Amino acid sequence: MRKLLCFALSVFSAILMNAQTINFDDVESGTAPAGWTAAVTGKGETRWTIEKDATAPSPPNVFKQSAEGTYPICLRNGTNIRDGFVEVKFKPVSGKEDQAGGVIWRAKDKDNYYIARANALEDNVTIYHTISGKRVSFKNANTKVASGQWHSLKVVFVGNQFTVTFDGKQVITATDDKIKDAGQVGLWTKADSETLFDDFRYGAQ
Repeated sequence: MRKLLCFALSVFSAILMNAQTINFDDVESGTAPAGWTAAVTGKGETRWTIEKDATAPSPPNVFKQSAEGTYPICLRNGTNIRDGFVEVKFKPVSGKEDQAGGVIWRAKDKDNYYIARANALEDNVTIYHTISGKRVSFKNANTKVASGQWHSLKVVFVGNQFTVTFDGKQVITATDDKIKDAGQVGLWTKADSETLFDDFRYGAQ
């Protein structure tokens, strides 16, 4: 037991040492930041812009997705992580079909990646793999996801094991073997969700 604890602590320490944080505050409002690639899984459009928001966890700016598409995504350029973590703070603002925000990891391209998302219209958190553009869930948890409020969402991924934390509480532990190779991390929304993001963090083991 002690050996396992020491191993877990060493892994966590290594991840923290390699962590990167992006708070979007050094980018002009109304523009798209450098270092990101926006796309849509499926049909529709994607529109990611930096906007000022007084409620931002780290003011003054947030990263906003406001277009309508099947799954609008935004991938962080230059990332290639197999084992590590990704987390973000997000606020679902509006949407009749969905009010969702999520994080992506091990992305090969816009059609192949893992995603964990929280949905304010469904009050749940779900983990999926997306293969060739088809999204399939493999575990979810019912929990309150309030619209118009900031939340935190984090995933730790090591091998085929995934742990999802929502608002500081561990809500999902799951295993899946569909995507084994390293890939990009990023952000995700769905349908007509207008969602704000801030304090995007990621790290490799």
